Amino acid sequence: MSGAGRGMTPGAEPEAGSGDSAASPAPDQDQPASESDSAAKAAAKAGDASAQAAEASPEAAPDGEATSSGPAPAGSRARRHRRAQKKRSFWREFPILVAVALLLAVVIKTYAIQAFFIPSGSMQNTLAVNDRVLVNKIVYHLRGIHRGDIVVFNGDGSWDPGTVPVSGNFAQQFADGFASMFGFGHPGDILIKRVIGLPGDHVACCDARGRVTVNGAPLTEQSYLYPGDVPSEIRFNIVVPSGRLWVMGDHRQISDDSRDHEGDPGGGTVPESAVIGRAFIIIWPPSHWRILPIPDTFEQPKLNASAAGAVTAREAAGVLSARLEPSSPAVPLALGFAAAVPVTWLQRRIRLRAARRRPPAE
Repeated sequence: MSGAGRGMTPGAEPEAGSGDSAASPAPDQDQPASESDSAAKAAAKAGDASAQAAEASPEAAPDGEATSSGPAPAGSRARRHRRAQKKRSFWREFPILVAVALLLAVVIKTYAIQAFFIPSGSMQNTLAVNDRVLVNKIVYHLRGIHRGDIVVFNGDGSWDPGTVPVSGNFAQQFADGFASMFGFGHPGDILIKRVIGLPGDHVACCDARGRVTVNGAPLTEQSYLYPGDVPSEIRFNIVVPSGRLWVMGDHRQISDDSRDHEGDPGGGTVPESAVIGRAFIIIWPPSHWRILPIPDTFEQPKLNASAAGAVTAREAAGVLSARLEPSSPAVPLALGFAAAVPVTWLQRRIRLRAARRRPPAE
């Protein structure tokens, strides 16, 4: 019976002899508290990690959106800086582009290509009234003048009063080209004709069939003469002096050409030094666009025979000389801008590459 009294009744205190059991915390009381502390510490660590990640990634927010605090992301500032720099760079380089274009336009017009306006019908039907042609000024520095070429020349001192034009130095030519492009200076009496005879050629009209002959070889001119025109109604017989040219228009009945100036110095011929260049293409109107080739009749080997003969003189009036007017500066300016764009782009690329290779300032 006494053994049964040693048992604990509900709510009774533990015996003093069970010290170990009393010192040990009850599992049901201590374990939940330990898990709560661990979860709080883990959450704090996660918050710190998130804050560090946000500071380390300034570009996490979408571009253009305001952040709750702190300065704008560095990447966004860099992009805005690059855009502003490109805009400033364009306006800084635009005056350079214009200056380069103007310089190239004058150079092209003076030394390479110039546009001319046809005011009369003396070269019909090859060239019509109001046609615009491009004249190549380089070609005769690379080859000689050929029979059949359509040449633009200055009539001063040969067909018209004045002195025979001579080419000045490079700087003088540039100054004259700049002035003439903007309507200043005196361009001279500019004309356009087809070359029939070269220096030393014997040019005559007409043979038994009414054809013009060069060194005894008749020319077949129907491909370029104005319909209904005969090769010439004026008789002539000349040996072209050294350094000069015999030229004629394609509309022979109304063309004022070498035949009508035989009484002038040079017997109607024009000096080679007065030639400005070769008309090689019609650029306006678009319906007349075409290349101006040398007709096949001037390719005859017989034309290169030696010249010999006598000279006759005669004058005529009431004919057209096809005096030319320089076209507007639109063509050389357009060519100048077309050439200036790649030049400006190239120098900009070189400058930017040099800037990238330059070491940054300390």
